[in-house]
Amino acid sequence: MIRSAAKNHKFVTVIVDNDDFSRVLSEMDNGGTELDTRIDLARKAYSHTGVYDSIIANYFNQKLGVKFPEEIAIPARKKQMMRYGENPHQDSAFYVQPLVKEASVSTGKQLQGKELSFNNIVDIHATLELIKEFKHPAVAIIKHTNPCGCAIGDSVVEAYDKALECDPVSAFGGIVGVNREVDAALADKLANIFLEVVLAPSFSKEAIAILEAKKNLRLIELGDITGGRDNELDVKNVTGGILLQDRDLHEIEDIRALKVPTDRKPTDTEYKAMDFAWVVAKHVKSNAIVYCTQDRTIGVGAGQMSRVDSSKIAASKAKSELKGTVMASDAFFPFRDSIDEAAERGITAIISPGGSIRDEEVITAANEHGIAMVFTGVRHFKH
Repeated sequence: MIRSAAKNHKFVTVIVDNDDFSRVLSEMDNGGTELDTRIDLARKAYSHTGVYDSIIANYFNQKLGVKFPEEIAIPARKKQMMRYGENPHQDSAFYVQPLVKEASVSTGKQLQGKELSFNNIVDIHATLELIKEFKHPAVAIIKHTNPCGCAIGDSVVEAYDKALECDPVSAFGGIVGVNREVDAALADKLANIFLEVVLAPSFSKEAIAILEAKKNLRLIELGDITGGRDNELDVKNVTGGILLQDRDLHEIEDIRALKVPTDRKPTDTEYKAMDFAWVVAKHVKSNAIVYCTQDRTIGVGAGQMSRVDSSKIAASKAKSELKGTVMASDAFFPFRDSIDEAAERGITAIISPGGSIRDEEVITAANEHGIAMVFTGVRHFKH
């Protein structure tokens, strides 16, 4: 009936949004609705029924296990207009998908601070995806979607101190994500640095009272972030089309069951450090290199065109001793140069997917330097 009414908009007024009643009633008081109004309402009606139909279609796709149907419509409703997009000359709006249950930037509640920007939302998503990975108290500090510090600890305060120590300069103006409640002790520390956003499952009353003094700081309350992951697809836009893929939710179930191609096997401490490093590397833009101990990042190299440059940048960013740390690489090493670079820095173990035609060259380099290496067989490109 709504579509029929919209189709006959020349003579029929159709309303699907409660906010439109006042406009229609006002025009009716003056003799009847204007044609331009009826066209605008018809536009909204078609959008409304289109979203409704797409939700039903996607329900049947899910029920039948059809991941990539012949035609697809992605339902979303506008949540807010943005001040601008990625840059001030770009217009932007934020749309959210209905029926999303997983804790996300779409479902989070803003407790205080300025309106979220386009870039804030992108960074919040990146931050949340990383902190969801950890069962221990964890803190991630994100800048331009890349971690500039990530750590776990016995408390969120301990984890924050470790994460901030990795790269305090880059943390300025960043996003802090916490996978536990923010308490007064952590709030005191957060208040001492300029941050754009802090996100967490909850904030204590004492923490909110402390952070209220920073009027522009956005606080995002996420609720429970341990409730599992939705089976939605990852969407990337290209001009004239979209790409759909599974979300990268791969996890290593048992790192000690992975292939060790080198002569030396990793120690227990190295296994724990590589387990942590591999999780972080998954969330760093490719080419990604991460140096870590078992509970914190020491250096992060992101988004370089060559892997050895990422290795060098990660080392240059390190504020702590690299000797005895491990390296994680999101993809295979095309040459041995990154291994030689790591050896010069004192790295003792490396985790990477393997699979290069030069794997033997890479393994030989690791053996020459006494480095233990683990191959995951899984790549984590992030573009």
